[in-house]
Amino acid sequence: MTSYLKTTPNADGFFGDYGGAMLPPPLIPHFKEIREAYAKLSVSPEFLDELRLIRKHFQGRPTPISHLKNLSRICGGAQIYAKREDLNHTGAHKLNHCMAEGLLAKYMGKTKLMAETGAGQHGVALATAAAYFGMECEIHMGEIDIAKEAPNVTRMKLLGATVVPVGHGGRSLKEAVDSAFEAYVPQADTAFFAIGSVVGPHPFPMMVRDFQHVVGIEARDQFHEMTGGLPDMVAACVGGGSNAMGLFSGFIDDENVSLHGVEPMGTSSKLGEHAATISFGVDGDIHGFHTLLLVDENGDPAPVHTIASGLDYPGVGPEHAHLSKTGRVNYTSANDKEALAAFYALSRHEGIIPALESAHAVAFAMREAKANPGKSILFNLSGRGDKDIDYVTETFGFGG
Repeated sequence: MTSYLKTTPNADGFFGDYGGAMLPPPLIPHFKEIREAYAKLSVSPEFLDELRLIRKHFQGRPTPISHLKNLSRICGGAQIYAKREDLNHTGAHKLNHCMAEGLLAKYMGKTKLMAETGAGQHGVALATAAAYFGMECEIHMGEIDIAKEAPNVTRMKLLGATVVPVGHGGRSLKEAVDSAFEAYVPQADTAFFAIGSVVGPHPFPMMVRDFQHVVGIEARDQFHEMTGGLPDMVAACVGGGSNAMGLFSGFIDDENVSLHGVEPMGTSSKLGEHAATISFGVDGDIHGFHTLLLVDENGDPAPVHTIASGLDYPGVGPEHAHLSKTGRVNYTSANDKEALAAFYALSRHEGIIPALESAHAVAFAMREAKANPGKSILFNLSGRGDKDIDYVTETFGFGG
């Protein structure tokens, strides 16, 4: 691990001013148990060897990097590369931490995995882990996302998970997190709450980042092998931010590599019509940690919108808030129209149908390529778009 990863977060789970663990009293001992188990198992040769075997022989890692020659030629300027997490088993980066969390839960003697999901990729990945380890699985999902991401709901059920619809409030990711936490409290003795991103109370922002670090390690080595150097720019979409931290962590100590997080600007910069938390958020608390937060006139978490269900969250991982404040990562945005155009472009010109979440990073790469001739851009293709094709084609058609 690099020097930054060794020193951040601190012992209390803070990345600078952000992070921590603000828990209701009943959950304090359970999160202490998770922290202690992770601290022990993260340096256990037995645990790490089993995780390596799972990644190689079940997940199909390492995933490759693809040079997107056609897209690079069409955009002009920079050469564009994609880290292909869409080729990870279950079709997204989420399985990297879900299999690790499932293994952690197994070592802790838990019998059930619980979580929230937005786009459904985390839910599918956790249901996969539960099936692999012989555990029960309970996934909470907003009704809006259930309708948009029907293929993933079907996959979760086929894998044996119980999918709990959440119908209150915005009926999306935030409410799914609320619902899952509430259901977890009375089951905490036997269940493991597998948070789906680099969010939540300590140790989850650190733990999920560490489990996703494999993406950055692979990408750095692969890019160097392909080109003899490192990329000039590294980019990833940011909702909670797990795929981004996975990729960024491989390059965070390389000062000559600029890092770019791409937030969802939705339909406009008006509150309630985007989910660009770092661009418009203020310091606040949500789901047991301190971070940047989109808030309404009452100071409560604001309603958000994005075409991509997996980015539909009014907060952001505390490490992203910290990296924005320090300036190590540049945060920008892509709106729904740009993401949709990138979705069609990657499909038509490269034969790769991206997740709508990942399409925000594709949009960034296409936009920046024109302005950076002779440079190289590596983005994280964090998931495949199978889950989105019905929604996209029924709502927007086939892209002309």
